[in-house]
Amino acid sequence: MDDDLATLMQAVSESPLLSPFLENWAVIDLPDCWLVAGALAQTYWNSRFGRAPTHGIADIDIVYFDANDLSEWAESRNAARIRAAFSDVPAWIDVKNQARVHLWYGDRFGFDIEPYESVSEAITTFPTTATSIGICRQNDRIALDAPFGLTDLVDAVVRPNKTQVSREVYENKAERWQALWPELTVIGWDG
Repeated sequence: MDDDLATLMQAVSESPLLSPFLENWAVIDLPDCWLVAGALAQTYWNSRFGRAPTHGIADIDIVYFDANDLSEWAESRNAARIRAAFSDVPAWIDVKNQARVHLWYGDRFGFDIEPYESVSEAITTFPTTATSIGICRQNDRIALDAPFGLTDLVDAVVRPNKTQVSREVYENKAERWQALWPELTVIGWDG
């Protein structure tokens, strides 16, 4: 395990929000399932900047890929089951099937997208390079999916990933995060 991943995993292991998931990964029991995005980055920043492990974390994103059931009902059922299993975690747990994101994305963000083919493809479209990350337990090891690497995360740089996100969404996230973690270096939309 490289040093950056080891440092991230140390922060995750000390987090009362995230460690229960990795300690009980089998309970999640969803195909191609990953713990992703903001909660990972924010947990790392909290550790790096000496803040409480829960500081600023609004939700925990768990994503999976099930192209065999694109129903909202199945996704809701999976989310309810996971929230119940991890009811002691004091944060909202957001569970999304990345195979069905294209069905609602246009209504929420104003433009349609093509269906994703995997969670890995979805991660490449997350709003910032620092939050385009995912981890999961595979057997007895931790797998990492970080298409832009971990440099921006560990350097506390918030940079837009313009693959899919709008300027407005990026700027709103960056503004919120800089208020919570003023040590961050935020790169403007225009760079």
